[in-house]
Amino acid sequence: MKVKESEYLKLKKPVLKKLLEKLLAKYEYASILANDSKSVNYRVNKAGTYIFEDNTLSERGFVVKVFDNGKAAEYSFSAIEENTVDEVFDEIVKRLESFGTKLPEGVDTYKYNDTDEDELFINESTEFESDPEEKGDNNIIELLTRISEKGRAFDDRIIDCSVAFNYQKYSKMFLSRKKDLTQNVMWSCGYIVAVAKEGEELQNGYRPVSMLGGIEVLDTLEEKLEDACNIALDLLKAEPMVPGEYDCICEPDVTGMIVHEAFGHGVEMDMFVKDRAQAKEFIGKQVASELITMHDGASTIPQVATFFFDDEGIPAHDTIIIDKGILKTGICDYQSAKHLGVNPTGNGRRQDTSRKAYTRMTNTIFEAGTSKVEDMIASIKDGFLLCQASSGMEDPKNWGIQLMVDIAREIKDGKLTGKIYSPIVMTGYVPDLLKSISMISDSIEAGGTGYCGKGYKEWVKVSDGGPYIKARIRLG
Repeated sequence: MKVKESEYLKLKKPVLKKLLEKLLAKYEYASILANDSKSVNYRVNKAGTYIFEDNTLSERGFVVKVFDNGKAAEYSFSAIEENTVDEVFDEIVKRLESFGTKLPEGVDTYKYNDTDEDELFINESTEFESDPEEKGDNNIIELLTRISEKGRAFDDRIIDCSVAFNYQKYSKMFLSRKKDLTQNVMWSCGYIVAVAKEGEELQNGYRPVSMLGGIEVLDTLEEKLEDACNIALDLLKAEPMVPGEYDCICEPDVTGMIVHEAFGHGVEMDMFVKDRAQAKEFIGKQVASELITMHDGASTIPQVATFFFDDEGIPAHDTIIIDKGILKTGICDYQSAKHLGVNPTGNGRRQDTSRKAYTRMTNTIFEAGTSKVEDMIASIKDGFLLCQASSGMEDPKNWGIQLMVDIAREIKDGKLTGKIYSPIVMTGYVPDLLKSISMISDSIEAGGTGYCGKGYKEWVKVSDGGPYIKARIRLG
């Protein structure tokens, strides 16, 4: 089934088009983005049952953007009716003209020519099997409760098992002189956190699932319960890591964190405009092993950051950032693209209609290679299999990274010994790490249960992943 178009936006479309006509009569260019979205979170653990609407991802709102005389400005609002179009228009004009007299000294202007904009009509919807709203809160909680209780009964040392599900269903409309775009999208996520205790030691085993779709994502969640519990139990016997540089195999979720943190943020081209990313100086140069091809885009894979057009009305792309080790391009929003003289890549995204669009990642992955995982492990004489990515941070200006991984499984003479180390800190210089990649598995996995912030704010949904990779990595 396909996600249905918002009845609310369908009702507002004639009113918005009337407002757009008035704006286009005054300004060189005008566009309106409208959003109707709903997101709900469910969680069950030993402490209780929780159901709540996600205020960050649930909204009804509109944002107007205008270009005129080399200046751009935006105005957001939450309501409009047939009889308030003139009132909203007057408020927009008043606010934008007031803003235009207060531009900070040294701010550059550029001429916008709407002949840059092609005629475009989109009305697309993603697909799903089962709608969470139709399934109902009681049925969802019943399923999560069953998984949670099963987890708590798995072993006497499992003292809690938190099971969660959340989804977002949204419709967006983008209108301008030449564009009439509508998209209807639903994504869903779930996760299990098993908590194990032995003596004073507490450890967590985390297993996530995510997809472009509905509550059918939970069909695969229960399959991960045993794994989550065993990870928590394994971590009870983990030893501290001896710092050093090792040959490592990264599971796909760790690969995804490397893709996202080590290189994704570094090629967001609004950072090029501000001279805050070293990648700007490396376009056309080798930055990774010849085995590495990296993609980002809303159309790259079907996952939680998939959409048909971005928040600036640019169609979804599949951008090849690194091609066989060579840095080809970055990703960008519309205004960064104009400043840099390149084409926008469909990466202009807003947390909501009250916030500006920034260059943001979407679905970011490494391509698959040709190696088998068992052969990759067999190639390691003394190293580790890195599992369960935790968190990370990077410095795009200097290409330094610090990534946290929960588990390092020891490999000796090509075999897993059963010995575990935790926690793990991965550090280094991004090109050194990427150039050291010597084997890549023949399949990929990607997921997106988390969010990405722009400077600890402006949260949007992203996914990342890739194949298993073999690399030389500094661990501590």
